[in-house]
Amino acid sequence: MSEKRLKKQLLKKKLFTKNRLVILNEETFEELFSLKLTLMNVFVVATIGAILIITVTTFIIAFTPLREYIPGYTSSKLKKDATELAIKSDSLEFAIKKNEAYLESIKKVLNGNLEYAKVNKDSILAISVDTLPDLQLTATESELKLRKQVSEEEEKSKDKKKIEKRK
Repeated sequence: MSEKRLKKQLLKKKLFTKNRLVILNEETFEELFSLKLTLMNVFVVATIGAILIITVTTFIIAFTPLREYIPGYTSSKLKKDATELAIKSDSLEFAIKKNEAYLESIKKVLNGNLEYAKVNKDSILAISVDTLPDLQLTATESELKLRKQVSEEEEKSKDKKKIEKRK
């Protein structure tokens, strides 16, 4: 136990012993700069300096265009261009489907499979447009209860307002 205590005291003594850092002119041995330091001071200053450098570097990379050079990050211009191209390709696909439907109907007319009166580009395109099926939406029991509760609360608030106006 005493050995550990001695080691701790020795380490504490080494960390807090004052040392002098002196910078001398080699030709004249003139003292240019002098500084009293302890090992603990040097350690604390080095740690704070490292933390500051890491923080500044992180902020520079995170909030400047430098982040585009890191693998995994894409540029905002690239994302914008990709979404624009996706929208354009979707609209082009839709236009191609319309034209294919029109050409199919023309082929039917030329082959004699369709009456001439039914060939109208607008009506053919309207048929080929994908539509959502008619959904019959019915309220569930919980929704009906909620609707009833809300309507009752509204009626109560209207009654309170009427009573306040009378006063």
